[in-house]
Amino acid sequence: MITKEDYISNDEIAWCPGCGDFGILNAVKQALVELNLEPYKVLIVSGIGQAAKLPHYLKCNTFNGLHGRTLPVATGIKTVNNKLTVIAVGGDGDGYAEGGNHFIHAMRRNPDIAYLVHNNQIYGLTKGQASPTSDINLKTGTTPFGNFNIPENPLALAVAANCSFVARGFSGDVQHLAKLIKEAISHKGFSLVDILQPCPTYNKLNTFQWYRERVYKLDDDKDYNFSDKIAAFKKAQEWGEKIPIGIIYKVERPTFEDNILQNKDVPLVHQPLEIPDVQKLLERFI
Repeated sequence: MITKEDYISNDEIAWCPGCGDFGILNAVKQALVELNLEPYKVLIVSGIGQAAKLPHYLKCNTFNGLHGRTLPVATGIKTVNNKLTVIAVGGDGDGYAEGGNHFIHAMRRNPDIAYLVHNNQIYGLTKGQASPTSDINLKTGTTPFGNFNIPENPLALAVAANCSFVARGFSGDVQHLAKLIKEAISHKGFSLVDILQPCPTYNKLNTFQWYRERVYKLDDDKDYNFSDKIAAFKKAQEWGEKIPIGIIYKVERPTFEDNILQNKDVPLVHQPLEIPDVQKLLERFI
C-alpha cells in the first residue's frame, strides 16, 4: 500500500512562507497515493522557476529541463516508455510565455501527459515581473504604473485547441485540487490543470482571500456539461467576480502514442537496440 511517506524527499523546501506551491505539493502527493502509484512508475518533468522545484520535493523519477521546454521532454519520455505515468510541471511564465508554442502543439498531438501549471500571475523566481496572465493594473517591477496588457487566457486557448482535458484548480483547496489532479492523471490524453496559486511575496492583488471570495466549484453545477465545447469556451471566459474551478472541458480522442505502431506491444525503451545498415542510404548520395 502506497503512503505519502513513500514520496517524501529529504531536500529542504526553498519556497517562501505562505506560498501557494505548498498546497499544490500536498495535492500532488495525495493524488499519487490515492491512485496507488508506486514512485518508480512516476516521472515528473519540470523546467525553470519556483513551480519547477516541485519534483525536487518528491521521491520519484525527475527530469529538470530548460525554461519553457518541459513539454517536448515529457512527450519524448512518454513516447519511448508509454507505461510510465508522466507529469509535467511549470509556471505561468514557463508554460504560457517561453513555452507557449510547445503548449499549443502538445495539445494538438495529445500525448498522455498531465500538465500542472502553477499560475500565480507573476514571475516569482526572477523577482516579480509581470507574466502573461498578470491582471490588468497589477504593479510589478516591469509594470510600475500597472499592467496594461490583456492577460492571456490559457483555458480558452486550451478549449479552442481541442485539448482533451481542461481544468482549473485552486491551491487553497487541497482536497478539490487533489481530485482534479487524479482525474487529469487518469485521463488518457493531454490534461491541463491550470492552478490558481497565490504568491504572497510579489503578487499583492491575487491573494488567498481574493480567490476565496470568487472561486466556485463546477462540481456543484448539475446543468454544466463539460463535453459541450461551446459551453466550455464560455465558461473559460469567466474571470473577476466569479471564477470557476473544476473540469472545464473533456473529450476522448486518440493519443499521440496510439499512432506510434512500434509502441503497440512493447514500449520502445524495452525493445532491442539494432544498429541500422546505413550503407544503402549513403550510396544514394554518391
